[in-house]
Amino acid sequence: MTKERSLLHAVVSTTRPRQWLKNVLVFAGPAAAGGLDAWSNVSTSLWVFVGFCAAASGTYFINDIVDVENDRRHPSKKGRAIAAGQLSVSLGAVLGVALLCLGVALASVPRWQSGSLVALYALLTVSYSVVLKNIPLVELAVIASGFVLRAMAGATGTETPMSTWFLLSITFGSLFVASGKRFAELLELGERSGETRAALSSYTLTYLRQLIVFSCTATAIAYFLWAFENAADAASSIPYHELSIIPMVLALLRYLMVLESGKGGAPEDVFIKDWGMRIYASVWLLLYVVGVYAT
Repeated sequence: MTKERSLLHAVVSTTRPRQWLKNVLVFAGPAAAGGLDAWSNVSTSLWVFVGFCAAASGTYFINDIVDVENDRRHPSKKGRAIAAGQLSVSLGAVLGVALLCLGVALASVPRWQSGSLVALYALLTVSYSVVLKNIPLVELAVIASGFVLRAMAGATGTETPMSTWFLLSITFGSLFVASGKRFAELLELGERSGETRAALSSYTLTYLRQLIVFSCTATAIAYFLWAFENAADAASSIPYHELSIIPMVLALLRYLMVLESGKGGAPEDVFIKDWGMRIYASVWLLLYVVGVYAT
């Protein structure tokens, strides 16, 4: 591999394209309200989606610069481009800042309010990388807030009103995924966990299990109420919204099973690769889309 191709590979890998899956949440607000049947809302959501992809990638550059020494001691993260010396810290910093600015600018195209939410996401994420990641519970709240801000930015950009239960579903669902990620990391690293992530030394497997159960239960309850709220406005004799509860609960339980098996340190891999999650997510999506757009 030539030097130029090696550098390009290092840059692309640091942008974490697989993590862009999280930014699909931008479409959640307008989709849930039935707004994606209009091209204006679709195009607006795409601007915000691309903006979030750019901004999120920018934060990964900053994070890898701040975490470079810890990453070099981590069994899997030591292969990251900056930690492995494939990408210089100075170039990484320039690219990170450029992507952050680009992300805010792109998300501001439809409305400045959606751009401001991307800017807030960037500020919180960079603050997390620098200091907040060392504070137990606060670091989980910041991770969860990133998902919530994605949904809020999509709704704000399309001027879609957000249901309280919709927002709570995403909030507790995000906490569920974040606490599950920490649980998987603690299982993997054991006594060495504090060497790579200071906050992990403050958690125990028992405590994280309790947090996972709490957030999973809260997610399910909030989704139930959201589904019933939407069903009340539907004009169909078939209870699509209520039926969507079944695959949603199965997906939550499947994720719990994955966590207990020692996986879940990379949530995006679970959602992409696990057959159970793919099936339950597909059935849920089908029921919900039919319930919102075909009734």
